[in-house]
Amino acid sequence: MRGFFVFLLTVAGPLTATENILLWPSGAPGSEGKPAAPLAVRTTPGGDQVISGVHSPSITVYLPAKEEASGAAVLIAPGGGHRELWTTHEGHNEAQWLAARGVAAFVLYYRLAREKDSTYTVEGHALSDTQRAIRLVRSRASEWRINPDRVGIMGFSAGGELAALVSYRNDSGIPGAPDPVDRQPSRPDFFALIYPAIPRDMVPFKDMAPSFLACGENDRVNISQGLAQLYLKIKKAGASSELHIYAGVGHGFGLRPTLKGPVSTWMDRFHDWLGGKALLGK
Repeated sequence: MRGFFVFLLTVAGPLTATENILLWPSGAPGSEGKPAAPLAVRTTPGGDQVISGVHSPSITVYLPAKEEASGAAVLIAPGGGHRELWTTHEGHNEAQWLAARGVAAFVLYYRLAREKDSTYTVEGHALSDTQRAIRLVRSRASEWRINPDRVGIMGFSAGGELAALVSYRNDSGIPGAPDPVDRQPSRPDFFALIYPAIPRDMVPFKDMAPSFLACGENDRVNISQGLAQLYLKIKKAGASSELHIYAGVGHGFGLRPTLKGPVSTWMDRFHDWLGGKALLGK
């Protein structure tokens, strides 16, 4: 993983990431016997980094300046169809943006259930990685100047499926667990679904964490209309949500310098929403 992190810095340009941390330093459950080689990285003609071959799930850490830390933290799960991870416009760009505005951010490298010859599953391994990452962030809240009650998740496409799953498949931690990370809750305090794959068994409930939802009007019907329907279900259940559907926009917009029009400000809307939910106070 150290070799990968150096590669990331040299290829992607100037980043403010402070470190890359394995979710399970002694090896992830279910990855026994897998190669410990560095991640496979390819760069698209547009400069996006695409990752595959994740067997040692991890988070890359972006921390705001000490005097600007708001106490909020966002775990970011990139998309890629559970076959790969598009980590630039659905990960590192958002993490840098948030850290510059006082929000600690963490890019999640989760195991890929639909990669060729994969032995992993979405609800077994990728979800476990997501839960573990939330626990890990909470376990180091004091060190990273985070309020443990303001830890949320943002997921894109396939990563949005994980963000949705962990919103209702979580626990309050395991008291007395030998690993102190496992004692932490895996429930997010808020979640953002950005053009997500919506789990079929997702049933909103009144005490669900508040959510921020965004997609493009021209996305696939199961996403654009599905997200609108999910919003209505959340409201009917009595939980809090905010929905943005951008006209003339398709799938995968993420955060890029080339974005134009109203969709280019969607991260501002997310930040405004965090403030409106009193998640940015000292």
